[in-house]
Amino acid sequence: MAHSNAPLTPTGRLRLARCVVEDGWPLRRAAERFQVSPTTAWRWADRYRRYGETGMTDRSSRPHSNPNRLSTRTERRIIKVRLARRWGPARIAYLLGLNPSTVHRVLARYRLARLAHLDRATGEPVRRYERSRPGELVHIDIKKLGNIPDGGGHRVAGRAQGRRNGRASQALTPKRKSGAKIGSACLHTAIDDHSRTAYTEILPDQTAHSAVGFAARAIAHFAGIGVAVERIMTDNGACYNSLAWRDFLRGKAIAHKRTRPYRPQTNGKVERFHRTLVDEWAYARPYRSEAERREALPAFLHWYNHHRAHTALRGQTPAARVHNLTGQY
Repeated sequence: MAHSNAPLTPTGRLRLARCVVEDGWPLRRAAERFQVSPTTAWRWADRYRRYGETGMTDRSSRPHSNPNRLSTRTERRIIKVRLARRWGPARIAYLLGLNPSTVHRVLARYRLARLAHLDRATGEPVRRYERSRPGELVHIDIKKLGNIPDGGGHRVAGRAQGRRNGRASQALTPKRKSGAKIGSACLHTAIDDHSRTAYTEILPDQTAHSAVGFAARAIAHFAGIGVAVERIMTDNGACYNSLAWRDFLRGKAIAHKRTRPYRPQTNGKVERFHRTLVDEWAYARPYRSEAERREALPAFLHWYNHHRAHTALRGQTPAARVHNLTGQY
């Protein structure tokens, strides 16, 4: 498309062509008058002779033929493999003997959604939702995390020394009958669906007693910032199917929602927070002990809730959606 201030807009092309065709101007004189080359003046004059005023508009630069383009059959095979197996361009290209960039262009041409935007179970685009007010829905989940031995793990001390430090720490750790394995802890997290405000504790196991105690403290934390919890969503873990958990929520008049089996994306907000927690706190720097890492958790939670821009909130922080997050009002 011609620039609005270009020497030859469609109107300028028509004037040039009429000067040459109808008024009989020489090409050089017309080119000098309209500040273009003689070749350009000849082109628009010739097009005016053939097509009239309609020939003064821009044409597509797409070639009339493309002998190197993939056949329709090959494109259909690419789309069929993508829909049936939900593979990326690299794997499809290896299967069909093509270049990954070629496969990517075909997928983009047919506007197929990215794999990251699809539900892996059904292949349908993920439907995202957000509750309208804080406290309407709180997501709770548990993530196991290996403890760092005293003296540091392999990231700090190397693999050999890290193994020795790990064996020494396990020898000093008392065995537990249930819950997390020796040398690991459980991150219990509650995150508000609307504001993404997060509350996390590190507990030794994931029993019903620990889950109920964490939920009670999480509800009290949200109440302290002016958020009344109405519903809680969890997965189908044993601690969330226990009688203690059921009786606790009934006593608080809080509805309990469970995710569908093998569908962790339903509880995706807290799952995504755990990924952020691991990347930006748990393994953000080489800690020399588990105590050192745990001491850094409160500072990270404060930074996450008050200062970290959230992409799902269009650059806002969770504090921007909870007016009493500081607990001072």
